[in-house]
Amino acid sequence: MNGRRKPGPGRIRIIGGSLRNSRLNVPELEGLRPTPERVRETLFNWLAPVIDGARCLDLCAGTGALGIEALSRGAGSVQFVERDGRAAQALRDNLARLKVANAGLAELDAAVYLQRAAQPQDLVFLDPPFALGLWSGLAQQLERSGWLGTNALIYVESPRAISPALPPNWHVQREGHAGEVRFALYRRALPLS
Repeated sequence: MNGRRKPGPGRIRIIGGSLRNSRLNVPELEGLRPTPERVRETLFNWLAPVIDGARCLDLCAGTGALGIEALSRGAGSVQFVERDGRAAQALRDNLARLKVANAGLAELDAAVYLQRAAQPQDLVFLDPPFALGLWSGLAQQLERSGWLGTNALIYVESPRAISPALPPNWHVQREGHAGEVRFALYRRALPLS
């Protein structure tokens, strides 16, 4: 034994709303990168005027921090989608421990989930694992398949050096950078026919 302990799973905290300071257990999984507190704080300051009662979809949910933060701050409902079984179980456990209502969890690949009958959303969190490059494909599916309500907001998190190809009717409302990460909030306009 070399005297060094293998690090255990991490913890992150919810930073605002009814679940403020609650901790989420985060499993050690390659590619799992919870959105930092500073970025979540900025994002939810942007969303403050519209989050109350919003129907939300947290695609590629990972820890579920974005969706749980939304529920904590008054979102009406959040559907979480996470394909990794260990991440989904940790999210399921966190939701149960925090007694979160108005949440569903689908343990599916995001692209497969979006093939279901669409339920228009007010807000979508699109933060897939960076190594997989899924932004453009998922964005096109969201746009084509009826998952976005009129004037829906879409949060996109990506590497700073990458500009994902997004539908032309998604317009940047706000954006920022944190280290090597770019985060942006888009508003969907109805496409021109």
